[in-house]
Amino acid sequence: MKLGFVCVQNAGRSQMATAFAERERDARGLDWEILTGGTHPAESVHEEVVRAMADEGFDLSDRTPREVSTAELESCDVVATMGCSTLSLDADVDVRDWALEDPDGKSPEEVARIREAVRRRVRDLFDELA
Repeated sequence: MKLGFVCVQNAGRSQMATAFAERERDARGLDWEILTGGTHPAESVHEEVVRAMADEGFDLSDRTPREVSTAELESCDVVATMGCSTLSLDADVDVRDWALEDPDGKSPEEVARIREAVRRRVRDLFDELA
């Protein structure tokens, strides 16, 4: 199984989703590949996201947003977009738009709320697919 988590900048929601997915994968002992990227990646992960994830024991300070190609996405079984999807993939990929609010520039409380929504979506995805 290969999962993709994508947003425009790959600096907030998709980084949170990837961190939660890596933890779920490891906790469940699954041999799944996890891909993350953005269509127009930022220079770094948003500071408010780094802080919010640190509260949950994740260190995202060393992660760098990256561009993701259509070919990479088409190699996935499931691709979750974070709320800004215009993806049109030719392959047999299950594309899901999670319609999550962008945490960039939000208050710590708002980022925590978004983080919890991401956590629930990732957990539910793993429950469904595992």
